[in-house]
Amino acid sequence: MRHIIFTVTNELAYDQRMQRICTSLSAQQFRVTLIGRALKNSPALLTENFKQKRVYCIFNKGFFFYGEYNFRLFFWLLFKKADIFCAIDLDTILPVYLASAIKRKKRVYDAHELFTEQKEILTRSLIHKIWLLIEKFAVPKFKDGYTVSHFIANELKRRYKVNYEVIRNLPHYYSFSASAPEERMDKFLIYQGAVNEGRSFETLIPAMQNVNSKLRIYGSGNFIEQTKNLIIANNVQNKVELMGYVLPEKLKEITTDSYIGLMLFEKTGLNQYYSLSNRFFDYIMAAIPQLCVNYPEYKTVNDKFNIAYMIEDTNAETITQALNKLLNNAKLYQQLHQNCLKAREELNWEKEQNKLIKFYEEIATSIIHYRVIKIRKKNFK
Repeated sequence: MRHIIFTVTNELAYDQRMQRICTSLSAQQFRVTLIGRALKNSPALLTENFKQKRVYCIFNKGFFFYGEYNFRLFFWLLFKKADIFCAIDLDTILPVYLASAIKRKKRVYDAHELFTEQKEILTRSLIHKIWLLIEKFAVPKFKDGYTVSHFIANELKRRYKVNYEVIRNLPHYYSFSASAPEERMDKFLIYQGAVNEGRSFETLIPAMQNVNSKLRIYGSGNFIEQTKNLIIANNVQNKVELMGYVLPEKLKEITTDSYIGLMLFEKTGLNQYYSLSNRFFDYIMAAIPQLCVNYPEYKTVNDKFNIAYMIEDTNAETITQALNKLLNNAKLYQQLHQNCLKAREELNWEKEQNKLIKFYEEIATSIIHYRVIKIRKKNFK
């Protein structure tokens, strides 16, 4: 069986995207190993059809974490047999490049985002320069790759002359028996995903002062402490709840029972402005309308399916007005809800995974052809 090793810096239990990718490839007779980080409060890993490995580090954030994790990851990869090594995002690309080069194995880059254009990177001059150097050095050496949007694919082609596939991060299709939205007693808003810089919490939290609903935030990240302070400063402790991480299956149920999803990004950095987040599609799959920034990639999808209420900026006043309109305009809400039910029939992983499977099948075939040619040359000599 063809063996693929995927590398991430995430906690594996909550990484829905990698769980989908690894499960789909394992079902196609690939042997898959997913390696990520371990945290002090990491839950037990569920049994999957692929192998999972956690790396324990002394440091858990910042420069020392990335240095330690990459060092440990490199030596782990160096002594593992695999046909294909895949780096997920820029933060694991160096050990994957070095190990694959030394072992003369195929390498793939999975650009889940435009890493150097994140707000938390862009706003720190030295950090940005370091990551940009890594990007300029490593990405051109990964001729095979894929990403989640056409913008990122085009931008990487412009920068480094690489031609990457576009494989969107769509959720699995599932059936649900949740009550009709208008019948729900608890009409709460939901934000799911990383609580990071650039996600508009500075304006979302104040906006909740004048919204007659509760907001539940599922996730954590580098802006979690600031978010806690914002909740207190704006006196919305009775309206905004920080729920922390929830396992994917449970989060799916919660999202389906929610009333409105939140899809907000600041315009700082190309990564935010041209993003195409997985929660955008998670809300569609759960058939709940969402409040969404009118940025290019989201607009393209919404122009086709009309599943979200789009806003031009993330000012507190704009967010307040838009949320109240969705909460109070039953006709608009029902229209968006019905459109979600139609869109989820097309925007699902069961259809999108075929691109992923084809991508890796072609790489596996090229490996076989290379080995055959090598053997023939050897026999000829």
